[in-house]
Amino acid sequence: MTTVVPDTEVGPLLRVWRERRKVSQLELALRAGSSARHISFIETGRSRPSEDMVLKLAEHLDVPVRDRNALLLAAGYAPRYARTPLDAPALDSLRDGLEHLLRGYEPYPALVVDATYTVVAANRGITMLLDGIPARLLTAPLNAMRITLHPEGLAPRIRNLRAWRRHLLDQMERQLALTRSVALREVYEEVAAYPLPDTYDAADEPAEQPADAGAEYASPSPFALPLRIEHGGTVLSFVSSIATFNTPLDVTVAELAIETMLPADPATVAHLRSLVA
Repeated sequence: MTTVVPDTEVGPLLRVWRERRKVSQLELALRAGSSARHISFIETGRSRPSEDMVLKLAEHLDVPVRDRNALLLAAGYAPRYARTPLDAPALDSLRDGLEHLLRGYEPYPALVVDATYTVVAANRGITMLLDGIPARLLTAPLNAMRITLHPEGLAPRIRNLRAWRRHLLDQMERQLALTRSVALREVYEEVAAYPLPDTYDAADEPAEQPADAGAEYASPSPFALPLRIEHGGTVLSFVSSIATFNTPLDVTVAELAIETMLPADPATVAHLRSLVA
């Protein structure tokens, strides 16, 4: 993944991140225990920040770990964060932990993706949902966005495809606004251009609720948008939760996300447990 920036000096790079986060120089200075004058001098190149200051400003601007390395290099310092391949021995315990977590979540679906939604691990709940998908769409590397929105993938089975598709595209747009990733932009442009499946019928979409909807309009899962997907003649309903690692010190680890699908109704629970039985 590459971040697009208009300059290679650390000052302009920091300004880009500050403006992207919609933070004033004064606010950033207060967060970092500095002064607006010093922040201004750093951004204009009149002052060279120390290594600790670069890291402090990056932390308060919530700069991704990969891009913190770019800031350090632009300031003349060595990168601080390694990028360890996920299959390296150093990450054996991480992989084991993730696999244990995914297995423990079965029969409910769960998977691990990287910064471009490439699937790096998944459990049997996910395999169950992918049953019947053409083999050519399941060749590695498998991309979660591609397999979900492709007209020959899961899309024809998703009963609320319009709403779920908008949710996924909005999610990617928010990430692009923060990271400007070229690789993620390519995935976004690909999946956003997919046509709706030939079998898609807008009449299957649940009607949007009025703004003043009362109890008679209550959704079975009003706390979050559900994914409603058909499997084996049964419509399953899930709500999605995404978790990341807290304070990661490695680029690879920082870009991993664990998505778990929680059943949103008793029928989904019963169906999944019947499959296990």
